[in-house]
Amino acid sequence: MRVAAATYPAGAPESWSAWEDAVESWVADAQADLLVFPEYGSMELAHLTRAEGLSDQMAAVSDALPRAWDHWAHLAATYGAHILAPSGPVHEPQGYVNRAMLFAPNGKRQAHDKQVMTPWERDPMDMRPGAAPVLMETSLGWIGVQICYDAEFPFATRAMAETGLDLLLVPSQTETLAGFHRVRIGAQARALEAQCVAVQSPTQGVSDWSVVLDENAGTAGVYAPPDLGFPDNGVVAQGVMNQPGWTRATLDLAHLRRIREGGGVQGRAHWPEQFGGDSVALPRISVVDMR
Repeated sequence: MRVAAATYPAGAPESWSAWEDAVESWVADAQADLLVFPEYGSMELAHLTRAEGLSDQMAAVSDALPRAWDHWAHLAATYGAHILAPSGPVHEPQGYVNRAMLFAPNGKRQAHDKQVMTPWERDPMDMRPGAAPVLMETSLGWIGVQICYDAEFPFATRAMAETGLDLLLVPSQTETLAGFHRVRIGAQARALEAQCVAVQSPTQGVSDWSVVLDENAGTAGVYAPPDLGFPDNGVVAQGVMNQPGWTRATLDLAHLRRIREGGGVQGRAHWPEQFGGDSVALPRISVVDMR
């Protein structure tokens, strides 16, 4: 299977048709089975209403996302690809949650909410944890999502691994290179311990009109456990720092599954043997059938 992770420069669309054309151009260029877009990439939708100020921009995006998601669903069906659309704030009864949406070419979709908020998301954004993570069974394999900061914590990914995780999608938005590398290191750590492939997609560039996307740094990457058949450093593919575009990789998930049994190490199976590893009772991850 072919995966493509975007280093995505959030735009300033002047109209819905301009936005639709722009994102379709990205999808058409990807030439992949699975496309991953970044955290908060949907904040560009706030430019459609010329909203100013954080609260107004968040509200504008929340209002726009249902229409945007319908377009992403259309693109997934048209191009025969699974697409993780860029996340954005969605207003729920408990407040705003940071939600990404995965679209399958068969018309199915599944939401994924961030769990652990960064300090800036806590104040001034006042974002709230959303619904519990799920694991999706797709025609490509078992897919999970950990949005940005979530990837720096292991338990949700471990719960997914216990059910069969193959691909961990990590959309991110970071202002600094230090922030980017924190998420990258987290993604690689999750790939190592869960013996899965992690795919990171960051925002890029400057959007001085946007409170959330004012400054962005990073590059997309595809990371595997450093084991038989994968690069010695686990970096399957990585883009050029702060250069927009797609980072692509071809993956053999059957080989990935084989190394869990016969690779140099079996970290997924040996997790309970670490100190305290059998004392943490993880909730069972719900499975969503997107086949």
